[in-house]
Parts: sequence; C-alpha cells; structure tokens
Amino acid sequence: MPSELITERLRLRQWTDADRAPYAALNQDPAVMRFFAGLQSREASDRDVDRWRAELDARGWSNWAVETRASGQFIGFIGLSIPRRALSFMPCVELGYRLAAAHWGRGLATEGARAALKLGFEQLGLDEIVSFTATINLPSRGVMERVGMTHANEDFDYPNPALPDRLRRHCLYRLRRDAWIRLAGET
Repeated sequence: MPSELITERLRLRQWTDADRAPYAALNQDPAVMRFFAGLQSREASDRDVDRWRAELDARGWSNWAVETRASGQFIGFIGLSIPRRALSFMPCVELGYRLAAAHWGRGLATEGARAALKLGFEQLGLDEIVSFTATINLPSRGVMERVGMTHANEDFDYPNPALPDRLRRHCLYRLRRDAWIRLAGET
C-alpha cells in the first residue's frame, strides 16, 4: 500500500504535526464550513488528524493530508473513510474532501478524488465507493459528478441534531468498480 498518492499537482500524504494549525484554520473558515453544522474547534480538528493518522498507519488508507506539489503548502484533505455515524446504506467506504477556499475552482478536489478512487478500486479492491453531502451543496455534488459518481436517488436526513434544517437533507452518490473501470478505459 502506498504511503502517499501523487497526482499531477497534488501530494496526498500522511499527516504531520505541522498540518494541525492550517487544518484547524480551514475548519474555522465560515466559507469552507457553510454546509456543516458549524465551525470546528481546534480540539475537534486535532482529533480528526489523530484518527486519520492512526488509520493511515494501521491500514494504509484514510483521509490524507493534501499539499500542492509546486509549493508543498497544505491545502486540506482528500480520502476514503468509513463513516462514523450509522447510516442506512452502511457498510460503506466514503470519498471525502475539504480544501481551503483559496484552492477552490481549479479542479484540485476532482484530481485528488480521482487518485483516492483509483486506490480504492484498483488496489483495495472495493466494489463500491459512496459520497454524500447536503443536497444544497452544489460545489461538492459537482466534484462527485466529475469523478463519475451518480446520484443514487436515495436522499436521507443526516443524523446530526446540530445541523440546521436547511442542511439536514443529504444526497447519496455511488460509484461501482465496474463503472470506474469503464471510466478509466475512456481516458
């Protein structure tokens, strides 16, 4: 299992202590967190880093820290995880991503997501990978669609009582390995 994933512009890698402050700052940005229950505390951000670091060490995959190859600057996370909340479509592996606002609109989330999907299907042998977000989160839905995921028409209420009503309804996207193989063959 590779310890990191390299794309044309990104390096998805293990977390370091130097990532803690910029990740916490990202989670305090109202623009980045507008589709979440609220801003995330430094303690909660550090718990994410600790959990993902341990998962990467233990099984070789999780949510990777992401940096640009050109500058080495930390810009967020992209990866695969097992959701922590009980959801009706579990068991599953979820594709997730969160980048600093300064790095939006350049295809970086899509590029990194494709690398995570490739690892999931081609090295981990997963049959399916899912992703989900608030139905009104059109930018995230766009990433899901650009990497080949399809809306499953299985919208659901996300089980987090802290979510405001406008964010409670979530949409589920799915991508199966056979569809990934077809997509990979087309490029």
